[in-house]
Amino acid sequence: MCDDIACVCSSCLADHGMAEAHSAVAFSFSITHEGWDVNFDREVLHLVWQSGIRSWKKRLARFKNNIKNGIYPAPLQSLWAIVAILAAVHFAKYGIIHTSVHIVLMLLPASTLLWELVACTLLGLIVWLAIIYSIRYLLKILLMYKGWMYEQRGKGRVISRCTMIWFLFVKILSGGSKPLLYSYQGSLPRLPLPSLKDTMSRYLRGVRPLLSEEDYSRMHKLASEFERGIGAKLQRYLVLKSWWATNYVSDWWEEYVYLRGRSPLVVNSNFYGIDAILINPVRTQAARAATVISICLQFRRLIERQELEPILIQGLVPLCSWQYERVFNTTRVPGMETDRIVHHTDSKHIVVYHKGRYFKVFIYFRGRILRSCEIQMQLEQILSDESLPAKGEEKLAALTAGERTAWAAVRREFFFKGLNRQSLDAIEKAAFVVALDDFPYEFDEHDPSKLDHYGQILLHGKGYDRWFDKSFTLCIGSNGRIGFNAEHSWADAAVMSHVWEYIIMEEETSLIGYGEDGRTKGTPEFTPPAPIRLQWNLLPPCIAAIDLSYQVALSLLNDVDLRVYMHSAYGKGFMKECRISPDAFIQMALQLAYYRDAGRFSLTYEASMTRLFREGRTETVRPCTIESVTWVRAMLGNVASVEERVRLLQIACNVHQVAYQDAMCGKGIDRHLFCLYVVSKYLEVDSPFLKEVLSEPWRLSTSQTPHGQTPKLDLKKYPRCISAGGGFGPVADDGYGVSYIIAGEDLIFFHITSKRSSPETDSSRFAVHIQQALSDIKSLFLEWRQLQQRQKNQKQ
Repeated sequence: MCDDIACVCSSCLADHGMAEAHSAVAFSFSITHEGWDVNFDREVLHLVWQSGIRSWKKRLARFKNNIKNGIYPAPLQSLWAIVAILAAVHFAKYGIIHTSVHIVLMLLPASTLLWELVACTLLGLIVWLAIIYSIRYLLKILLMYKGWMYEQRGKGRVISRCTMIWFLFVKILSGGSKPLLYSYQGSLPRLPLPSLKDTMSRYLRGVRPLLSEEDYSRMHKLASEFERGIGAKLQRYLVLKSWWATNYVSDWWEEYVYLRGRSPLVVNSNFYGIDAILINPVRTQAARAATVISICLQFRRLIERQELEPILIQGLVPLCSWQYERVFNTTRVPGMETDRIVHHTDSKHIVVYHKGRYFKVFIYFRGRILRSCEIQMQLEQILSDESLPAKGEEKLAALTAGERTAWAAVRREFFFKGLNRQSLDAIEKAAFVVALDDFPYEFDEHDPSKLDHYGQILLHGKGYDRWFDKSFTLCIGSNGRIGFNAEHSWADAAVMSHVWEYIIMEEETSLIGYGEDGRTKGTPEFTPPAPIRLQWNLLPPCIAAIDLSYQVALSLLNDVDLRVYMHSAYGKGFMKECRISPDAFIQMALQLAYYRDAGRFSLTYEASMTRLFREGRTETVRPCTIESVTWVRAMLGNVASVEERVRLLQIACNVHQVAYQDAMCGKGIDRHLFCLYVVSKYLEVDSPFLKEVLSEPWRLSTSQTPHGQTPKLDLKKYPRCISAGGGFGPVADDGYGVSYIIAGEDLIFFHITSKRSSPETDSSRFAVHIQQALSDIKSLFLEWRQLQQRQKNQKQ
C-alpha cells in the first residue's frame, strides 16, 4: 500500500505540478558540516502566494458585500451627498445643522477648516445611518403586512386601496439600487407565533372529516384540556423563544426532524431531480458533465459574491435567502446521537465517482476557475482510467446510505486518522460530488418504464454510487443525460430547484454549447491538473461494516415502488381558464384519486414555504378538508348536478387556497404543534394530545416543485426547456409520496412513490387514478360550460 501511494505522489509531482503534491518538498532545510542548506520550490510558493491572494480577495469582497447589505437600500454614494448638503448648510450658518456641527467640533482637537469638514462628515455619517436604519425598520414593518397575499389574482382582478398604498410604499422604501442576495435579510420580519386558541381551532377543523363522531368528540376533549392546561404553559415558553430567536421553528426543525433522525437518508430523506427530458443537447458524457460542472461553479460564484438576484414575489416582496449559503462545500457529518452540518467557506476541488473509484479533481488553476473544455479533459482521463477499485472502495458510499449511528461508529473507528481520513476529508470538503455512471438515463414517451427507472437511478442509485451525505451529488448518465440526488437537512427542495433551473436554462441560453464532434466549445489555455485517485486502507472489519450498510440500503431501495407519470392532456392553461389555482386544482384531483385508490380519506401533507420571514423553511398545508371531502363524495355519487359539483369544487379550492396562504403567512398548524411538543420534552411533561397529534401518519404526502425562479426561464421561447421535476420516498409505510411540477401550459409531471411491501399501495395504480381524476375534472368543467352556453342561448 505504501509503495502504491509513493508511486501516485511521484507521478503527480512529475506530471502535474500540483501544489498539494509539492507541499512535502516546497520548503526544506538541512544542517551540514558547511552550515545551513535551504531549498525552496518557487513554483509551489507561487501557488501558495496565489492561493493567499485569492483568499484575501474573497475576504475583502465579503466585507464589502456585508457593508452594502448593512446599508441597503441606500447606495454608498448617498453618504457623500448628505455630507455635502450638511457642509453647505453649515457654512451657510443656517439653523440647527450649524449648531450641531459646532457641538461635534467641540469634541475635536481644533476648530480649523479641516476639522470643520471632519465634523460635517461625522455628523453626516450619523444622520445617514439614522435615515438608513429608519428606512429598514419601516420596510420591516411594511413587510409584516400580508393582506396582499389574499388579494385576487389573474385577469380582471381588483386590488384593495390598502394593498395598493402598501405596494407603493414598499416600492419607494426598497430604493433604486440593485439588491445583493442577502440585502433584504435584515428587513425580513420574524415568523409570528400563532395563538394557542387559533391553532387548536384550525387543527380540530382539519381533522373533522377524518374522524367519526365518537373519535372527534374524544379529540375535541383532549384539545380543550390541553388548551386550558399544560398548553398555556408551553405556549408561554414558546413566546419567549419567538422574542429571542430569529425564527422560533427553523433551528428545532433542522435539529429534531433531520439531524437527530437515525434512519438511513436514502429514500427516507434525500430527494432527486431529473433533467429537462424533452431535450438532450449532447450525448457525450464527459462534455455534458463538464458543462454542467462549469455552470454549477458559476452559480457558486454568484452566491459567494452575492450577485445572485434575491427572489421577489410579484417583483417586490423578498424571500429569505439564508439557505443558499450551504448549497456548495457542505456535508452532513454523522454522529452517535445527532448529525451536524459542516459548511466550508471555500473548496478548490470536486470529487468524481466512476466505476467504484474516487478522484479528486481540482477546479482552480493559475488563478482562475477551469473552463468547461478544460474540465472535459480531466473527466476524459477518469473515463479512460482502467484501474480497478481497491478492496471495499466500490461500495464505500453505502455507509452514507445506512443507519446513521452505525456510520458514525465506523467513521470514528476507521476514518479518524491516516490515509482514510485524508481521502474522506477530500470528499467531505469538496464543492460537490459527481457520479459518472456507466449506463444511460433513458426517456421514451411510449415506454413509461424508462422514466420510472430514470427516477429510481436518481433517488437511490445502486445504494452505494452516490455520496448521500453531501449537499448534492450530480449524476451523469453515459448518454449525457443528468440528474441529482440532494441531502435535505441543509435546505428545502425549492433552493435546489433554483440551482437546477439555472443549470438547465444557462446551458440552453448561453454561448457555452457543443461542437459537431460532441465536445464542449472552446480551446484549453493549458493542460489542466490531472485528477488524483483517492487512496483507501479498508480493513476487513470496515469492509464488513460497509457490506452491512449496503444490505440496509438494498432492502430500502428494493422496496421502493416509483412511478413517474407525465400528464400531457392539459396543464396550467386549462386550469386558469377554469379560474382555479393550479395547485388547488391538482390537490383536489389527488384527493379524488386517493379516495378511489384507498376507499377512504386520509391525513394529507402538502409542503408550503415560510420564506417570507427570516430563516423561514416550510409549513404544512392540510388539503383534506371538510369541503374537499364533500366535493369528492359529490363526484362519486349520482345525486349532485353538474352545477352543484362545480360549485363544491370551487368552494373546496378556495378553502385550500386560503389555507395555503395562511401557511405562508405564519398561520400554520403543524410547526406550532411541533414546537410545543419540543418544549414539552424539554420540560419532561407528557401531553396525550400532542403525543397523538405528532404520531398521526401522513399517508398522502405531497409537494409541488416550484419553477420560474430564474429570470431567464421563458417557456414561450423555450417551451421544452424545463426540468421534469423530482421526487422523494413515501413518508408512511402504507402511504404515497407525490411530488408534481406544473411544467408549462400543457404538461404536468407526477413522481409517485410507495412501498412494495405494503398490500394497500401501488404507485402505477395510483397514477391511473390521478389520470382519471384529472380527466373527470376536465369533463366536468367542459360539461358545465356547455350547460351555461345552452342556458345563455335559451335566454336570448
